[in-house]
Amino acid sequence: MSRKARNWVLILIVMMFIIVIRATTSSPIQPTAYFDVPQPMVIAHQGGDGLRPGNTLVAFQYAVELGVDVLEMDVHASSDGILVLMHDTTVDRTTNGTGPISELTLLNLKELDAGYHWPYSGDVWPYRDKGVNIPTLDEVLRRFPDMRFNIEIKQTEPSIAEELCAMLQQFGLGPRTLVAAYERAPIIEFRENCPNVATTAFDLEVVWFVAYQKLRLTKLYHPVAHAMQLPPESLGIDLTSSTFLAAANERGMHVDIWTVNDPGRMRLLIDKGVGGIITDRPDEMLAILGR
Repeated sequence: MSRKARNWVLILIVMMFIIVIRATTSSPIQPTAYFDVPQPMVIAHQGGDGLRPGNTLVAFQYAVELGVDVLEMDVHASSDGILVLMHDTTVDRTTNGTGPISELTLLNLKELDAGYHWPYSGDVWPYRDKGVNIPTLDEVLRRFPDMRFNIEIKQTEPSIAEELCAMLQQFGLGPRTLVAAYERAPIIEFRENCPNVATTAFDLEVVWFVAYQKLRLTKLYHPVAHAMQLPPESLGIDLTSSTFLAAANERGMHVDIWTVNDPGRMRLLIDKGVGGIITDRPDEMLAILGR
C-alpha cells in the first residue's frame, strides 16, 4: 500500500472513530419546567396582538384570562437602562411618539400611548387615549408570577443579557422561561450568565441542525438550545414535516412555529405534532383545542 493510500485509510479510521464517539456520547438536551405542560403550547405572541395592543399589560392580562400557556414578549432597554417591552426598535409604529427606544428614558416611554395605532388599519382605534402605556419587564413579571414566559432579546448593543438573567433570578422565574434571540451574540451571552434557563437556537444553530437532519446524522447532533422557533417553511424546506419534528424530538428539542393566525393552518400544525404555536390569535387556537 502506498504512503498516500495509508494516509487516506488513517484519515478514514480517525473520522469513523470521531463519528462513533459522537454517536455514543451525544445525548438529548433535558427539558426545564417551562416545557412541563400539555402540548401543543398556546403561545400568545406579544400577549395576542390580534386581540389587544401587543406587548402591553392589557394584552397580557387578557391572554392570561383566556388561559394561554405562555406569554411571548420582546425586550429592549431604555436609555437609562430599564428593560421595557416592545416589538420594534423604535416607538413609531405602535405609539404616538417617535424615535429609537434606546434613545428614550423610561419617563419618556411611559408618557407615550402604546394603544395609539392599534389595530394598525382602518380608522377606529379602540385603545387610543385609554391609558395603555409601555410596560417594563419588571411590571409584567410581578403582575403574572405564575405564568410561563417566552422572552425575545431584541437589542444587541448594548447587551442586556446580564440584566435579563439577573431579573429572572430575582423573581425565581428562570425554570419557567424560554429566552429567544435570532442573532448569536445575545443568546451566547445569556447562556453564559444563565446556563440553567432554556434558550432557543439562533439562526446558525438551526442551519446546522437542518444539515444534520438532511444527512440522517441527527444522532451526532449535540443540542445546546432547548427549542427552535421557526416559520413553517424556509428556503423550500418544510420545517413542520414529520421527519424534521421527529428528529428534533429525538434530541430533546421543542419546535414552535410562528406566527400562525389562520385556524386551518393551526389545525394542520396541531395534527402534525408541533410543540407549540406562536399566534396573535390565541383565542382561535384555544377554541380548536377545546380549552
